[in-house]
Amino acid sequence: MSKRCQVTGKIPVRGNSYAIRGIVKKKKGIGLKVTGIKKRRFQPNLKKKRLWFAEENRFITLRLSTNALRTIDKVGLPTIIRELRAKGEHV
Repeated sequence: MSKRCQVTGKIPVRGNSYAIRGIVKKKKGIGLKVTGIKKRRFQPNLKKKRLWFAEENRFITLRLSTNALRTIDKVGLPTIIRELRAKGEHV
């Protein structure tokens, strides 16, 4: 199963991790220097959530980011389900 939010479509993104050494100029040093750069991935904050869908009188399990949970609270679950089905996703 891919690490993808079903509602917002958030996926892992690539970035860098920096190793920094030195003493900051504020503390009378020569400043901070980057001594190493490593590639890393920023993972979306995904939760597997079981939500009650009153229109069909059943539970629906979705893999959601926490941001998507806030969207569902704001817009409503029936609206989100309609949009997912319009995209052709199985819910």
